[in-house]
Amino acid sequence: MSRKRKANRRKPHDAQQAIEPLVKRPKSNDDGAETFTTPQGQILPLSLEKYWRRRHDFFHKYDEGIQIDEVGWYSVTHEVIAEDTAARVAQLYSPKTVQSSEMDYGRLCVVDAFCGVGGNAIKFATWCEHVIAIDIDPVRLEMARHNAQVYGVADRIEFILGDFYELAPMLKADVVYLSPPWGGVSYIDAPVFDLDSLPFHTGREWLDRARLISPNIVYYLPRNCDPHQLAGMYPSASCNVELNYIDGYLRAITTYYGELAGYGCTEPRTLAPTTLPICIS
Repeated sequence: MSRKRKANRRKPHDAQQAIEPLVKRPKSNDDGAETFTTPQGQILPLSLEKYWRRRHDFFHKYDEGIQIDEVGWYSVTHEVIAEDTAARVAQLYSPKTVQSSEMDYGRLCVVDAFCGVGGNAIKFATWCEHVIAIDIDPVRLEMARHNAQVYGVADRIEFILGDFYELAPMLKADVVYLSPPWGGVSYIDAPVFDLDSLPFHTGREWLDRARLISPNIVYYLPRNCDPHQLAGMYPSASCNVELNYIDGYLRAITTYYGELAGYGCTEPRTLAPTTLPICIS
């Protein structure tokens, strides 16, 4: 059964050496929660320390002034996955597109429906001509803009503050990238993550909204999703479910619909965090 939910509004630092230890060990804040302070002066919950220690997996230019808020730490896509996704999307323009110093950028417009701090939007802008990056949080959107400037691709990204669900009927693009809020880190506790339990709208409702823009959709979701549920949400379209492994560990699932389903790999593969950029031939 489809359950509609009201779309609510979801409510920086100097570079340091990557190996520098935390400035302060855990302490309690006013709420009694343990926190730690990064070398850049950011105070974070202790539960985010494992993400901070993998900061270069999310942005290899982190030490050049990348900005990430608390939500961004656990929601940003691993850079190697973002790169791989963008490269695959670029093949919609030319199946022979590869990353090089004289790359023929995919003449595509991509909507990043929930851009967050910009990890995916940056990689789409590296591979494609134009990106529409949307987020409902103004602070996070400005972080995305700043991070795109660090990577030198801000000129190819149009940043829009707003609710994707409301904006979708007015947008036109070749591809839509969906990575809606998963409801925090508790998603991993479920044996199978039910897409009807997504915050704000169900998985199918988000997908149907994206279909108003383009049949070519990328859906990035928790690793414990049911592939059959993913395929069943858009039965009229071709569908390819890709398991995103890094260092042999399943991180997430990326589902490609429409023409994008035809550009996937037929053999299982593991993405290497140190292999940047990734080239697809």
